[in-house]
Amino acid sequence: MPLVGSGKAMFTGFFYALRRYGLDVSLNEWLTLMEALTLGLHGSQLTDFYYLARCILVKSEADFDRFDLAFAEYFRDVESVQELPDEFLEWLAKAAPQRDFDRDEVDARFGGGLDLEELKKMLAQRLSEQTERHDGGGKWVGTGGTSPFGHGGYNPAGIRIGGPGRQKSAVQVAAERDYRDFRQDAALELRQFQMAFRRLRNLTVKGDGPKDELQLDETIQATCDNGGFLKLAFDRPRKNDVRLLVLFDSGGSMWSYSHLCSRLFHAVHEASHFKELKTFYFHNCVYDDLFTTPECWYQDSADTKGVLQGLNSSWKILFVGDGAMAPSELLSRGGCLDYYRSNSDPGLAWLRRFAAKSAHVAWLNPIPQERWAYTWGNYTIGLIGREMPMFPLTIDGLDDALRHLMAPR
Repeated sequence: MPLVGSGKAMFTGFFYALRRYGLDVSLNEWLTLMEALTLGLHGSQLTDFYYLARCILVKSEADFDRFDLAFAEYFRDVESVQELPDEFLEWLAKAAPQRDFDRDEVDARFGGGLDLEELKKMLAQRLSEQTERHDGGGKWVGTGGTSPFGHGGYNPAGIRIGGPGRQKSAVQVAAERDYRDFRQDAALELRQFQMAFRRLRNLTVKGDGPKDELQLDETIQATCDNGGFLKLAFDRPRKNDVRLLVLFDSGGSMWSYSHLCSRLFHAVHEASHFKELKTFYFHNCVYDDLFTTPECWYQDSADTKGVLQGLNSSWKILFVGDGAMAPSELLSRGGCLDYYRSNSDPGLAWLRRFAAKSAHVAWLNPIPQERWAYTWGNYTIGLIGREMPMFPLTIDGLDDALRHLMAPR
């Protein structure tokens, strides 16, 4: 398992790789890592350095995947030093005892600025020249000494090669990307949807009925105020007072997002904390009719005006769609719903009616936000975004959308 030592200059490129992948690494955190390397907390091993750096530089598990991507990219070439002739691997199979050395002298020779490219060139030269096993030295690939190459010895800026591996290498660990589902900008799974929708809970206390529901936080506080003697606090049961209308775009360009929207649909319907929930479907934009099934058949339709009349300002309205369509479908009177039926008003007029009905309106877009400005349909996406707040269908985007829906107006 190849491992790097604590030469600080060789990690400068790693700092910029982390920044390039969107990790907000401060100079103070980076200097803390450098101090940890100076103290030898990484044990001169790349795998230990991986965990040490992640512990110091990553603030949230949501950023573990970005860290893994940067780590695997920057250190992947270090793995190539395992491709050694069999005779070298035999020489390095068992380490000789560490010989006495002057640590300050070794640090002065190797700790001042060897970068990864310099180390790789030096290693290639050693491999071309070395003809026998070496132990306890300071130059050749060996064990028990102070050479930058080998294992079982000491060097502050080297590449460890050979010897028994204790676990998977750091680059292997990073490449597996076990934390990709923790990313805040990742597409959501069912449980992530369910957790996000808890933000819509708005529990209110009933105005009547007995106070028979134990309030844990209040009980703890009351017990503390009572000198540690138990004092129970009760209140009337609370109920959720949220009314939610969800409108899903179905068919056409939304087919590629159907699994994502299906998970969202199931999460919404499995949530038990809505006072009232309504879901409908539309194709590209809302027109004269809404649909009760994703197939958007007219025999399973509802009059959009009737749906609007059943709403009041307390309803939260959430649109889910890519917003990508021909401009005529959004702007022209008689714009087509399914390319054969005309409608009395353009789609934009209907969106404005929904936005006027409630101040709690948001649009979730499954297209990655960085593509909104240039993807097909960018013009209509922009028009919709000017009528109501639009958020990407990611963990962060859904959180922001639900926070917007719950904000007081």
